[in-house]
Amino acid sequence: MNENLYALFESRFPADRGEPLLILDSGATLSYADAEAASARYAALLAGLGLAPGDRIAVQVEKSPEALILYLACLRAGLAYLPLNSAYQESEIGYFLENAEPRVVVAQPRSMAWLEPLASRLGVDHVLTLDEEGGGTLPTAARGVPAKFETVARAGDDLAAILYTSGTTGRSKGAMISHRNLASNAQVLHRAWGFRPDDVLIHMLPLFHVHGLFVACHCVLLNGSPMRFHAKFDAARALAELASSTVFMGVPTFYTRLLAEPGLTRAACARMRLFVSGSAPLLAETHAQFEARTGHRILERYGMTETGMLTSNPLEGDRRPGSVGPALAGTQVRVVDDDGSACAPGAIGHVQVRGANVFSGYWRMPEKNREEFTPDGFFRTGDMGSLAADGYLSIVGRSKDLIITGGYNVYPKEIELALDELPGVRESAVVGVPHPDFGEAVTAVLVPKPGEKAPTEAEVIAALKAKLANFKVPKRVYIVEDLPRNTMGKVQKNLLRERFQGPG
Repeated sequence: MNENLYALFESRFPADRGEPLLILDSGATLSYADAEAASARYAALLAGLGLAPGDRIAVQVEKSPEALILYLACLRAGLAYLPLNSAYQESEIGYFLENAEPRVVVAQPRSMAWLEPLASRLGVDHVLTLDEEGGGTLPTAARGVPAKFETVARAGDDLAAILYTSGTTGRSKGAMISHRNLASNAQVLHRAWGFRPDDVLIHMLPLFHVHGLFVACHCVLLNGSPMRFHAKFDAARALAELASSTVFMGVPTFYTRLLAEPGLTRAACARMRLFVSGSAPLLAETHAQFEARTGHRILERYGMTETGMLTSNPLEGDRRPGSVGPALAGTQVRVVDDDGSACAPGAIGHVQVRGANVFSGYWRMPEKNREEFTPDGFFRTGDMGSLAADGYLSIVGRSKDLIITGGYNVYPKEIELALDELPGVRESAVVGVPHPDFGEAVTAVLVPKPGEKAPTEAEVIAALKAKLANFKVPKRVYIVEDLPRNTMGKVQKNLLRERFQGPG
């Protein structure tokens, strides 16, 4: 049996391959037949470059139909797909290329001035381009390739993707995701969320992220149904499409912006059956406001890059504000104390998980893998939470100081390292503070060097925008005389969060 994820998708495609897969901004459609043919061309092109199953292909492009086709082609060819945030800068990309050693990089044409020499220096065999309009050297090269390709046989444990997720040390880790990890999670979500033949999903999420690429797209591909496919979130457009759609997936930011639309009413949502939120905590206030306006209770779920989705509030049953629901089928979730003993119901402890959806480990980091997994095979998520007596999980914090802003993961250490290099800065601390739109706002606290002028907030933000992806750049910068510390000298970030969580 071929356990290639694409083979599973193909088995669920509609009998009439002329049915639409993507409905685009322009109103044009891309059918399942189009996706099969185009992904065959891309897969044949990549195989023709000498790539073998298991080879890595790094992709840093804007969202487009061709970007999704490229992902499907990599699955078909048995390649390991490395999606990279389109906002990453040269130094960030350099680390990923050096660490993953991809044979091919596909990137935006505007990046070529710095990417081509970087890739050449790091020994990348091929650099191809793909722009948001579907142009570039990749589609040009594939144009004359026959639209026939036999999907490569893969075992369930074979590598399908590597997704980079940073740690508190600032060093990014490549989570190795297998075909079985993705297939098991997709099938569980498809059942749990009750996908039906007539479903139409509104897709406004990025494609380099688990939520947009794996959760949303995989549910649609397993369902053999269409999705309204948009380059980015647009509240007015989303509102207009609710009348002809049934499922919407978004981050909390999407919901706060929809609530700002006067047209968001029960009547506007009459055809919708499901609103899903994830990637960041949804405020209970947002949950209540959305239900009052629309009659729909947002379904909040919980997952990680390393694991896919772990828990979900139920499709039928109690969707509790502030809870991410019970464990999904096939996933075990437990909460333990510092000694590894199970916590009593309602007690806060360390969240640990196990299941077919959980990754095998980090790319080329055996020592890290030994730390991150328990002797009985549970993955230590780094999240703190509590389990109710009936199994509902609530996430109360993160032991690793992770900040989730607008659905993106931000690790303070990486930003602190950049801040500490700035003239006049003695030390820094970065925390996330509650924000009604982004979930959390990245906030920097600086201590100036004695006798030197501290940089202004505007100067700090401008300097970091040249070094880091925009979502990592602090929204606010504060200057203090000293950082609060405990008796062990550790910065007490909880005190900083409390102090600076006001409007500022």
